[in-house]
Amino acid sequence: MPIPSRAALVDHLVRTRIAGDVATPRDNNLSHYRKLANGDRHFWLGLELGDRWTDEQDVLAVMAERCGVNDDPEHRTGQDTIDPELTVDALDRMAARLRKAVADQERVLFATGHPGGLLDVHRQTADALRAAGCEIVRIPGGLMADEGMVFQFADVAMLERGATLWHTHSPAPMAAILDALEREGRPLPHLVVADHGWAGCAGQRGIDSVGYADCNDPALFIGEAEGTLQVAVPLDDHVTDPRFYDPLTAYLLDSAGLASRG
Repeated sequence: MPIPSRAALVDHLVRTRIAGDVATPRDNNLSHYRKLANGDRHFWLGLELGDRWTDEQDVLAVMAERCGVNDDPEHRTGQDTIDPELTVDALDRMAARLRKAVADQERVLFATGHPGGLLDVHRQTADALRAAGCEIVRIPGGLMADEGMVFQFADVAMLERGATLWHTHSPAPMAAILDALEREGRPLPHLVVADHGWAGCAGQRGIDSVGYADCNDPALFIGEAEGTLQVAVPLDDHVTDPRFYDPLTAYLLDSAGLASRG
C-alpha cells in the first residue's frame, strides 16, 4: 500500500465517506447525544460520566470541536459531517502514542467492537508493533461476556456469538479480559488500541487507551476531552468496503515510524 500524503489521505477519506459527508444522519447523531446526556449507559461506552454531561448542547459542542459535526443545534435532520482534517490530526496523535509504545517496548492490547470495518486496521497495527519489539497481549482463553465468547483472532480481541463476529458497544468484553489478566497474575497492557466500549472500559480502568469512534458515538470524544482517553479518531467506522481503510492505516504506521515493518 503506497503511503499517502496528508492531502491525498484527506481526499481519500472524503471520497470514500470515511469522513466528510458521512452516512450517519444528523437525527441519529442528535438522538445518541441526547441519550448520553440523559444517562443511558449504553452510550457511555464503559466510561463513568457522572452528572458532568447532562446537557445535550454541551455534548454537541464537544462533537463539533473534536469530530467536526455541524455545530448548529437547529440543524436536526439530513446530512452530518466528520471533518477529515480532524481525522488526520487524531491519527497523528495516535501515531505519537504508538511511537512511545515502541520506544518503551510496551505491552499492547488490540480489540474491536466493529470487526466488519476495523479488524484489519487493528491487525496491521498489531503486526507493525510486534515487528518493532512490542509485546502484543494474548488474552486468556475461555472468556465469556454478553452471552458470547471473547476471543482473539489476528491479534485482535472480539466478541463472537453463534459463530459470528459481533458488533458491540459494550464494555463487558474488555472488562472480562482485564479481570482475567488480574486473576491470573498477569500484567495489564500499557496501551489499549480499540474502539467502542473496549476502548472506554480500558481508559476508565486507568490504562492508556486510544481508539476510533463514529460521529454518533460521542462518549470516546468526551473521554478524550476529559483526559480519560489519550486519542479518539473520528471516522465512519463501517464503510462499504473495509479496504477503504488501508490508506488510513498506511498513513498511521508511517507517521509512527512503523511503515517499513508493517
